[in-house]
Amino acid sequence: MALLGILLSPWLAVAIPVWLSLYYIFPYFTTYRHLSRIPGPWSAKFSNIWVGLGARRGQKYAAVDSAHRKYGNVVRIGFNHVSIADERALNISHYYEAFVARTPGMFNVRDRAEHTRKRKIISHAFSPKSVAAFEPLMAENLQRWTAQLDRIAASEPQQNEKHFVRFNAMPWLSYLAFDIIGDLAFGSPFGMVNKGKDEVETQLVPGGPISYTPAVEVLNRRGEVSSTMGLLPSLRPWARYLPDPFFTKGIAAVENLTGIAVVAVASRLDAAEKGTAESRNDILARLLQARDADGQPMGQDELIAEALTQLIAGSDTISNTACGIFYWILHGERGAPGTIVSRLQEELDQAIDPKSEIASYSEVRDLPFLRRCIDEAMRLHSTSALGLPRLVANNGAGIRFDDYYFPPGTVLSVPSYTIHHMQEIWGHDVEEMRPDRWLDLSARQKAAFNPFSYGPRACVGQNVAIMELQLIIGTLFHRYEFVLYQPTIQSHEGFSKKPAECHAGILLRNRA
Repeated sequence: MALLGILLSPWLAVAIPVWLSLYYIFPYFTTYRHLSRIPGPWSAKFSNIWVGLGARRGQKYAAVDSAHRKYGNVVRIGFNHVSIADERALNISHYYEAFVARTPGMFNVRDRAEHTRKRKIISHAFSPKSVAAFEPLMAENLQRWTAQLDRIAASEPQQNEKHFVRFNAMPWLSYLAFDIIGDLAFGSPFGMVNKGKDEVETQLVPGGPISYTPAVEVLNRRGEVSSTMGLLPSLRPWARYLPDPFFTKGIAAVENLTGIAVVAVASRLDAAEKGTAESRNDILARLLQARDADGQPMGQDELIAEALTQLIAGSDTISNTACGIFYWILHGERGAPGTIVSRLQEELDQAIDPKSEIASYSEVRDLPFLRRCIDEAMRLHSTSALGLPRLVANNGAGIRFDDYYFPPGTVLSVPSYTIHHMQEIWGHDVEEMRPDRWLDLSARQKAAFNPFSYGPRACVGQNVAIMELQLIIGTLFHRYEFVLYQPTIQSHEGFSKKPAECHAGILLRNRA
């Protein structure tokens, strides 16, 4: 009764509007008054609810892109968040921490000195010498993968499909990407390719019981909920108690995904301590061997954080990007037959040993048309669609960009999807898959292409990513014929933009 009395109290009717005014409206006129002239959705002037709802729906990139088309190149998408669709804004401010699970990794640590320390340690794992040593591990997984694709291609084709067998490429690209990063970062593949199933071991606490979890699904949920709570941080303490299963399942996904890294790192450390560890040229071996400037190794929590970073960066983004490239190559060929696939296959046939089941990196590394296809498809799909939000440092005087002033505490982002689809940058055929546009790029186009972020926060593993994409796409189009059944590609966005599915027909290619 006492609670009911409080709820019915006339003071509450006054207190709630006053609290809302202080919380949402007061900063609009004080701390962020310099942003008041920046156009954008009305509700975004006072809170992050507008962009947070876009993240909750998995369509943040589309909402932001639509806002730019309506309001212009500089748009206010949150009370302290401004999106700048201009490639000149890529090199400003600091990273915004939104994806921390337990211990910050290099990807999400905010302290600049700590980020520099981590990057110096981890960069050794991605040196050219290290990257070259990863190829045998990639090759073993590619061979297991092509054996499964061969099995699919040899199955009974559906009627009226001219011997092409229908399959969904998206899950198979996910299985491959997870197995490769499992081999590179954790010491062994997850076994998804052999199982043809989304399933890996997880352990919520070191030494605790081991269970099985669908890693691809978990990673997707983790990205969605982390992206949403990064934009609505006030929800973090209450997320697990909210009635929306999006949040409760997302929190569980964060814990399960960390558990995958816990299992792998604990197993590797235990083997090293017992002297039974296999000698391997992989990422985790280099992280275990690495030392900082004071000669100190990484602790177990830090190793788990970095292994988790590699799992996220090396699985979800690779599979999503590879699927986007696969779709856009076939879509471009469907729109202009004879302009893409036949040229790509001719180049691959001249470079790859006809007796080889898979491509080798030395064969595909310098193929110009393959690389143009990959770059053009990455532009069109834009896996990191919103761009990484960056925070204007609180210990400075703010930032000026053109005639705008952004005070400390402002979050700035450059939407990769939007700048990759701006007609003023790429021309009237911006929505077309045209690999040859990369033969004569303007300075602005070169600056606007941003698949791996920019500056000291750029993806440290981008050379590994390009190598993996060249091997996957080169092997696919050298070994198989495809026909695209997917009319358009529909994507759902968590941390990265993930194709929902990609249905195609597959046929083992006659290369004689």
